[in-house]
Amino acid sequence: MQAVIASGNQGKIFELRRTLAPLSWILLPLSDFEPLMIKETGSTFDENAVIKARAASKHTGLPAIADDSGLEVDYLGGRPGIRSARFSNSGKDIDNNTKLLRALSGVPDEFRTARFCCSIAFLTYHNESDPLVCNAQWEGRILKKASGKNGFGYDPLFFVSSHNCSAADLEPEQKNVISHRAKASFLLLTELRKKI
Repeated sequence: MQAVIASGNQGKIFELRRTLAPLSWILLPLSDFEPLMIKETGSTFDENAVIKARAASKHTGLPAIADDSGLEVDYLGGRPGIRSARFSNSGKDIDNNTKLLRALSGVPDEFRTARFCCSIAFLTYHNESDPLVCNAQWEGRILKKASGKNGFGYDPLFFVSSHNCSAADLEPEQKNVISHRAKASFLLLTELRKKI
């Protein structure tokens, strides 16, 4: 079976393909098709994941998987949240991280608590009325400087207490067991296996 992953983020595509490999599906990135701009107009991660999956399925005629994920920082009232990828004007990881560090300048460790959130939606058809949505969170805190060379996004600033390092210090095999996307993907895998 073929399905489209409604993302252009290579890190997300890699993680989803890896976790969902037991399905033996061919998971195609949206970039394999004609260009499609999807407006994320939802107010929650769940809503945006469904919007993206629905648009990708309609565009390609295939079942679609889409995730919406981001970082919620308690000190910032949950920001950047659903705007995590676009937190800075450029939307580049380095600029997003720089803006986050500036926003938390001088804030003590105990007030730097945060979590990664992930919602993953699956649709068999674009007009499916009851999409499958799985979500998970990954608790941590924001470091005062970047650490690690793996991962993407805010990973270099996200401290994982269980491993005493940043998410970017983790090997992909480790991250793909404990991250927000890994947990949501495993939930999706479980639910899809029930459908097959």
